[in-house]
Amino acid sequence: MSTISMRSTILGAVALTVVGSLALTGCKNGDEELPAQPAASAPGSAPASSGAPASPATGGSAAPAGAPGTAKSGQVFKIGEAAEIPYDYGDFKGSRVALTVTTIEQGTPADLDGLNLGDKANGKVPYYIRYTVKNIGTTDMSYASVGHVKGLLGDGTEAQSLAVIGKFEKCKEESMPKGFANGQTQTSCAIALAPSAQTKVAGAEYWGNPYNAASKGKGIAWK
Repeated sequence: MSTISMRSTILGAVALTVVGSLALTGCKNGDEELPAQPAASAPGSAPASSGAPASPATGGSAAPAGAPGTAKSGQVFKIGEAAEIPYDYGDFKGSRVALTVTTIEQGTPADLDGLNLGDKANGKVPYYIRYTVKNIGTTDMSYASVGHVKGLLGDGTEAQSLAVIGKFEKCKEESMPKGFANGQTQTSCAIALAPSAQTKVAGAEYWGNPYNAASKGKGIAWK
């Protein structure tokens, strides 16, 4: 199911996902998830989004801060700038949010200890993509979840995504609270993995509908 959806409480488990989703239904293009052993953790929230084929936001013009209107396919923003996007999923059709990647923080390999990832995490460095979601529409978005945020490496290709089912204090993916109405803001976080200490996660991309190949669009990026 889509990561932009009503969340259920699930007992802790961890999954290291290979980017490969083409559609928001969660269907894959043949790439398989790399399963990890469940971590002994407390109940937590639903998984962060898995990635999709890289679609670097090349050719999109940078948007000035506070620019009115909906973000264009492939548009590039500076980190800290808000992108106004439609949110047309399930009970929230017709909603609009302002999505802002506020910072990309480098973690350490030791942060992954306890997640039982085994050799799947060897050499990888986690980065925490922190972002805010502001309701700028007229609908009540209680319990909605805005995911589909992934990391971009310095060359524009996408970083591997890590989905944690359960609590991970360093990077909490949060759904919207009850009564999430116009003007309210929620913070959230997505985890991206750099393949080595020599490679940085330098940007982020939102690839939810309509900013994906399934919708004949391109992701919007923050760099």
